[in-house]
Amino acid sequence: MEKRGQIEVICGPMFAGKTEELIRRTNRLEYAHKKYMVFKPKIDDRYSVDEIVSHSNYRKKSIPVGSSSDVKKLLKEDLDAVVIDEAQFFDEGIVMIAEELADKGLRVICGGLDSDFRGVPFPVMADLLARAESVTKLTAICVCCGNPATRTQRIIDGHEAYDTDPVVLVGAKEAYEPRCRKCHKVLHRG
Repeated sequence: MEKRGQIEVICGPMFAGKTEELIRRTNRLEYAHKKYMVFKPKIDDRYSVDEIVSHSNYRKKSIPVGSSSDVKKLLKEDLDAVVIDEAQFFDEGIVMIAEELADKGLRVICGGLDSDFRGVPFPVMADLLARAESVTKLTAICVCCGNPATRTQRIIDGHEAYDTDPVVLVGAKEAYEPRCRKCHKVLHRG
């Protein structure tokens, strides 16, 4: 049977279950006796250095890497799939690597935030979404009103973040919460 590669993207706000869905898909790969590797950015060491970990504490061994070129260097031969968590933290090279692997017949499963705390798309994720054969957009529950949350709210010192704050700030419940469009706020300086 011919191997047909594809790119799958799982996206949404924080606390929507993206990593949990990645782990579910890796479990299915194992059931099907498929060979795969899991990568995550070194910058994300919130719960573990060498595992992808959901907020519900589901875990899967992974290889922490500093850049997309590290992914390429560490790839083993004879793989069926490559899984990449927190893809938004990677450089643009991850897009071309995903394309290359899919063109070679591999299943490439990427998970990550589709937009930052301001509601602006992460460029890497936007590019992956445009190239993907399959997209799963998950929602969380808005902590303010209980409606479906599609955005990630950054909280700093008990208040919403400013639009001039740095885009990348690795954190969990202490710094972020899911919100719907109506309840999502970004403070403006000046």
